Amino acid sequence: MNRIKKLLGIVWMLLAPAIICFLIYEAFVKIGIAKPAEKANTILQWSIILIIFTPISIGLFMFGRFALNNEYAHLPESSDELKDE
Repeated sequence: MNRIKKLLGIVWMLLAPAIICFLIYEAFVKIGIAKPAEKANTILQWSIILIIFTPISIGLFMFGRFALNNEYAHLPESSDELKDE
């Protein structure tokens, strides 16, 4: 199971920047083909999309890094196993 977690960690770490690159590419394409009257609306919409999905993608990358570093190898089963560091 830990091997699957590490493999999926790599997948998530590769997927995170790929998502952002894809969204930026789509934004440029959609803004480029927008009519002059609709260009301001299109820019606003894609700005909002990028602002929302950038932190999600960063979180996905961090989650993948933790999985790759084997941080999820042993999860606590009770609150007694938790420790303050």
